[in-house]
Amino acid sequence: MGYRLRPEAPGDPVMRGKLILLSSVIFVLQVVCCCPEKCRCFSSSHSVDCSQRGLVEIPSNLPPQTLMLHLQDNQINRLPAFAFRSVPQLIALNLGNNSLSFLASAAFHGLQHLQVLNLTQNSLHSLESELFHSLPQLRELDLSTNNLSHLPTSLGKPWENLTTFAVQQNHLQQLDRVLLESMPSVRLLLLKDNLWKCNCHLLGLKLWLENFIYKGGVIDGVICMSPDPWKGKDLLTIPHELYQPCSFPSSDLDSLRVSQPGSAHQAVLRSPESRSECELKPKPRLTNLRRAVATVVIIGIVCGIVCLLILVSTIYGCTYAALTAQNQGGPLAQIHELSTTEGKELLDNSPA
Repeated sequence: MGYRLRPEAPGDPVMRGKLILLSSVIFVLQVVCCCPEKCRCFSSSHSVDCSQRGLVEIPSNLPPQTLMLHLQDNQINRLPAFAFRSVPQLIALNLGNNSLSFLASAAFHGLQHLQVLNLTQNSLHSLESELFHSLPQLRELDLSTNNLSHLPTSLGKPWENLTTFAVQQNHLQQLDRVLLESMPSVRLLLLKDNLWKCNCHLLGLKLWLENFIYKGGVIDGVICMSPDPWKGKDLLTIPHELYQPCSFPSSDLDSLRVSQPGSAHQAVLRSPESRSECELKPKPRLTNLRRAVATVVIIGIVCGIVCLLILVSTIYGCTYAALTAQNQGGPLAQIHELSTTEGKELLDNSPA
């Protein structure tokens, strides 16, 4: 630039003013020189707007001081490793409404300060568990309106700062509570419009959600899509008693015991792939309950009838015995009296 600063006292206000002016000029020049051709850069807010520009990849010459980057409404279909190495100070990143179907495991590497990540309306089918390892400050993650059929059960490190987690309008059938337990600060959970399969594998999620709501958390509902008895029902309205334990084929259990001893064995048992299908079966349980009630009622009726018959027979026997004794009491008494009289006479007539 050719600036030549004369030596002055460190506390000279003129010196400070020149330094501030020089730094401002340098930043403005960086913004002007480094702003991508199809983007708009705003020095006051440190933001770059590249939305709706028909981009198919991340611009390479982004200003290094960028804090907010808008890349929504483009045609970007993949994120390579270190895709945002030129903007390490990012706080908010919007990648919504693109064609993203592949995210390298190190795509967000280096974004230590990122707090808001928007990946809505893309074509994501799955996520690597290492994908978010480099985002310790993440507060809001929106994965809504994708094709996600499952989420990783472990993220390696807890998301201590995450407060909002959205996975609406995906193809999720299950969600492991281990993933949710890695978000101790989450307060808003959006799970609506998925293919939730309300069988025994979703019992863990139900228990976690009940505790989450009790502590003041907010959710938008988990509506069951299968099996048929619970289709259209809210997961939280299904009683715990209607869930049956998940069973495993013996061959699968044997192979798991051989290949996965100790704690690793337990981890494999938890994986969705190794679980056998189990459906909620409320109807047989209700049928058994009805049969049990009917059996008790029938037994009670039979016992009552038997007791009544015994009572009737007892009364009849007592009555019959009394009548018989009454009818036979007169002649017997006369015979006894005669016998007694005759006996006395014989004694009186006998020689002394």
